[in-house]
Amino acid sequence: MLRYCQNLLRRASSRLTVTPHSHSLKTLDFPNHEQQWLVRDITGSASRPSLSIWRRKKEMGKEGLIVAKELKRLQSNPIRFDRYMKSHVSRLLKSDLVAVLAEFQRQEIVSLSMKLYDVVRKEIWYRPDMFFYRDMLMMLARNKKVDEAKQVWDDLKREEVLFDQHTFGDIIRAFLDGGLPREAMDIYDEMRRSPEPPISLPYRVILKGLLPYPELREKVKDDFLELFPDMIVYDPPEDLFEDQEWRNESEDE
Repeated sequence: MLRYCQNLLRRASSRLTVTPHSHSLKTLDFPNHEQQWLVRDITGSASRPSLSIWRRKKEMGKEGLIVAKELKRLQSNPIRFDRYMKSHVSRLLKSDLVAVLAEFQRQEIVSLSMKLYDVVRKEIWYRPDMFFYRDMLMMLARNKKVDEAKQVWDDLKREEVLFDQHTFGDIIRAFLDGGLPREAMDIYDEMRRSPEPPISLPYRVILKGLLPYPELREKVKDDFLELFPDMIVYDPPEDLFEDQEWRNESEDE
């Protein structure tokens, strides 16, 4: 491919027409299909957005594997743990640090995830990113860690991170599935105040997650029908709600 481009440029330079009074280029005598290929390739590579590091495939290097193993081993020894954090974690490559955090999130190791969360936010390359916060909040929701989730939420508000509607829906659903309806509805209120234009799919995701909470579901359903009056919400049979209410009461007892 590189050789082909070089040949094209050499051919172009031999076909340039230069006026005696100007050194500007007048024509590039390429065939039409070659001109289109060059324009598409050059402009496409310049305008193509880079993918967030938190959405890329996270492959852990050898040093990352060693650090992850040692952090798990040293959890029960705070002094040695802190010493190791300062001497080794701070030296990790960005790709390894991101991969180790993702692995701890996957394993639902909340304490280590929070430690690395703090480390990441102090790195010189760190930039606020909604996917970084989404992954943290969903992991905390699955583990019912309300205090940690509030801390993370406060951090993202200070950094003025803005979720899109789909991400809001995913996070709210995670809190509902984690049995945290109050926190889910707090985030739902934030979603309603968001400057992002509402779309229907996240609301349907939330409505499905609210099946165990009929009263809250009615509130969201009313909002949905107000925003999307031409759409329909399919409600489950009433006895399903009654059965779910009975289960919730039994769990409370």
